[in-house]
Amino acid sequence: MRNIARIVAIIVMMLPAALTCRSQIISAGGESVSSDSVRNAFDNGPYFGLYKDNYFIFGTSVGPKPTVKNTNIKFQISIAQRLTRSTLPWGTYLYLFYTQKCFWNVLENSMPMTDLNFNPGIGLTKPLFVKNRYIGKVSLILEHESNGRDGLASRSWNRVSLAGNIMIDPNFIVHGKVWIPIIDGMNNRDILDYCGLFEVGTSLTSANKRFGFAVSLTKRRGWKPNYNTVLEFNYRIFKRDNQFLFVQYYNGYGEGLLAYKEFHSSLRVGIVIKPRLFSDY
Repeated sequence: MRNIARIVAIIVMMLPAALTCRSQIISAGGESVSSDSVRNAFDNGPYFGLYKDNYFIFGTSVGPKPTVKNTNIKFQISIAQRLTRSTLPWGTYLYLFYTQKCFWNVLENSMPMTDLNFNPGIGLTKPLFVKNRYIGKVSLILEHESNGRDGLASRSWNRVSLAGNIMIDPNFIVHGKVWIPIIDGMNNRDILDYCGLFEVGTSLTSANKRFGFAVSLTKRRGWKPNYNTVLEFNYRIFKRDNQFLFVQYYNGYGEGLLAYKEFHSSLRVGIVIKPRLFSDY
């Protein structure tokens, strides 16, 4: 709880900077986006869109010798559907979220998909406007995650998550997410020791929006400074498109549910499609 309090304090301290940032006019994919257009997007649609990053990447372990077992494709599909036409109390909107992550061992015989993770959720999202400036959003989400398998290979858990994205600057965003876990999987009672209790991170983009860098840290349970770390670099292929060349480095546990207790240090390269303004985590 002490670590969680520190994260909340950091986000609160960053809010004054966000309130004075240059976020009334921001840029996405080479086009200017005003706070009015963001309001209209929340009020009038589109109702269906991207949620987290959608990517397709290929790579291998860092450190151990590459083999057909530790070299694979990792891909993620993530979407959001707004369920309410009108604004709900406190200026919120009800969304249905769905993310699916897959590990595909394409170099092995029959090319098996070794681990599929399903992550549906439903929750309220509130866009944050201060002095006619769009500075980000907060979401309260009830989500489930499982690998859809039974027996000894079954993994599942639920959580109530509070997530926030704050635009300190149009090119500098901080994000945080904390959750209350509800663990119902008989074979993953210790999942918090590996998948953690909260995550924080930041993303930076160049002034022309062509280059981007992001880091995300997930704190595993316990008082030790133990984190699952994700580093990402992206380069926009075409000036006005949201398709990027993508490099992702993962270091830690819990990358996939089936082998959540196994340590992975992996580097993968591929393509990512990003949401319009910023990615959720």
